[in-house]
Amino acid sequence: MRRVAAGKGRRGRVARWAGEKSEWEGFERWDFLVAGKMVTVVRPKRAAKGKPWIWRAQFWAHEPGVDIALLGRGFHLVFLDSGNTFGCPAAMVEWEELYGMLVKKHGFSRRPALEGLSRGGLFVYGWAARHPEAVSCIYADNAVCDFKSWPGPKGKAGGSAADWKELQRVYGFKTEAAALAYRENPIDALRRLARAKIPVMHVCGDADETVPYEENSAVLKVRYQKMGGSYCEIMKPGMKHHPHGLVDPAPIVEFILRETINGER
Repeated sequence: MRRVAAGKGRRGRVARWAGEKSEWEGFERWDFLVAGKMVTVVRPKRAAKGKPWIWRAQFWAHEPGVDIALLGRGFHLVFLDSGNTFGCPAAMVEWEELYGMLVKKHGFSRRPALEGLSRGGLFVYGWAARHPEAVSCIYADNAVCDFKSWPGPKGKAGGSAADWKELQRVYGFKTEAAALAYRENPIDALRRLARAKIPVMHVCGDADETVPYEENSAVLKVRYQKMGGSYCEIMKPGMKHHPHGLVDPAPIVEFILRETINGER
């Protein structure tokens, strides 16, 4: 397991931003390459103390209510376009490189809040399992917590054949049996998160037809709570996989603020 960089650059200097500058939702946006992948950083008007940030995994700008609200509260917003790689080990190496740059060169908090929508759950829990010291909290939304359920074929929804094939390729599984035997899915890799006391919030539709609740968040909930982990849940009765988020994102925003700025994690 790689150690991720922490602290500022030499003599405590904070680097200037480079890349392509534009605007997003009234905030300053920068786009640049890290590890050969496109990164987007959106800056608040005024950064909150300690430079807190939210790290979105997958689906840039989809249902961005939480992101916009946090920008207004002084958070930076970060997105790394890892493509359709399902939080595989190679994607985590890219995350490590970006994390090191943001913390060491730009003075970002060592404990970002993680945001995982749908398959983004594989990224945020993959990162947290590897680097629990580099997480303040997790917000997961109709999240994939077991890839056997989706995109794999073992859940009641049937999965996605094309995505399942791609997942096996990017993870380097030689056979489907090897993929099905994998024991580092989010539902399996919770012990280090519980020990680190990482709080998590899941927003779920109980009629999710793509990533079934009972095969994903429900399993994670039971296991994490048995380990003493802090888990809270907002259930959307009768709601399917879409739309993500909440009409009023305030409960999610308040959770993240409580566990970062207010909680000083």
